[in-house]
Amino acid sequence: MKSIEIFCDGSALGNPGYGGYCSILRYKGVEKIIQGGEIYTTNNRMELRAVIEALKVLKEPCNIHLYSDSIYVCKGISEWLKMWVAKKFAKVKNVDLWQEFLTLKGAHAITTHWVKGHDGHAENERCDKLAKEQALNYKQRAKAC
Repeated sequence: MKSIEIFCDGSALGNPGYGGYCSILRYKGVEKIIQGGEIYTTNNRMELRAVIEALKVLKEPCNIHLYSDSIYVCKGISEWLKMWVAKKFAKVKNVDLWQEFLTLKGAHAITTHWVKGHDGHAENERCDKLAKEQALNYKQRAKAC
């Protein structure tokens, strides 16, 4: 399998509020940026949306090193998800996104790496900036309507 790095972050203004996400996919030194947002959402939803949108871009099973400042995403993927599935997602928030993640995960091998946010990690800082820009864009679009 190809090895790929995915760096991701999400943002919500107001939490819930206007949200944005960003993922940077890196394969053999080449990067692709995926970004977007939603009008009314939470930070955790945007953190997970960043992962989901990155997975949608992949065309074949990959060995993925996923970097996030979200404990919710990292532990959700590496520790909690198996239990949530066994309990049919009882009392779990964002079930729709976790189920979408499971569909997209497929044959990928995903290793999560938690990075401290706002601590100088270059890719995390870039994702944070772009995710916040997306949230602000959605806020500005809503005010213009």
